[in-house]
Amino acid sequence: MDVYLVRHTKPNVTAGVCYGQTDVGLAESFDTEWSMLKPKLEHLTSPVIFSSPLKRCAQLAQRAVNDFNFSSPLTDARLLELNFGDWELKSWQDIPQGIAGEWTDEHVMQAPPNGESYVDLHRRAKEFLYDLAMYQNIKQALVFTHAGVIRALVTEALKVPLKEASRVEVNYGSVTHIALEAGVTRLEFVNR
Repeated sequence: MDVYLVRHTKPNVTAGVCYGQTDVGLAESFDTEWSMLKPKLEHLTSPVIFSSPLKRCAQLAQRAVNDFNFSSPLTDARLLELNFGDWELKSWQDIPQGIAGEWTDEHVMQAPPNGESYVDLHRRAKEFLYDLAMYQNIKQALVFTHAGVIRALVTEALKVPLKEASRVEVNYGSVTHIALEAGVTRLEFVNR
């Protein structure tokens, strides 16, 4: 099975604001960004579509459904971005640097106040991927999600430590391809 992970396009949020699981929509540049993303998906033939429940992914998934006449997306909460808890919708500059610095150093194991750790995000993303692998009749899956989930799945495919996930660049509107074959997870490309 070929799994295409699509990061949502630019969200309608001020730069430098922590927005994780906050349900923000897409920026006014969406149509332009969609025109650049669309050719990267044209080769797909009847994929099963999955989406994070957040608007910025659901709106993008619906646009793909409409433009390509794909089947309706299946929503899965395991595809949500990291929950930043008390930091949601705060400027990174307004988060006390001692707390943010401590979290940055230990972000894999430590959660922001009332949020979740990256280990927790990785666990749910990996569970989604392995549940997806159980569907023998799916040849292509198109997954609209967030950078944190994509990074977690890239580290899973590469079998590298989770602390390396932050080194994986995942641009808005980019596509990452993971192949699942006979119990083997293989990374084909990232950030295309």
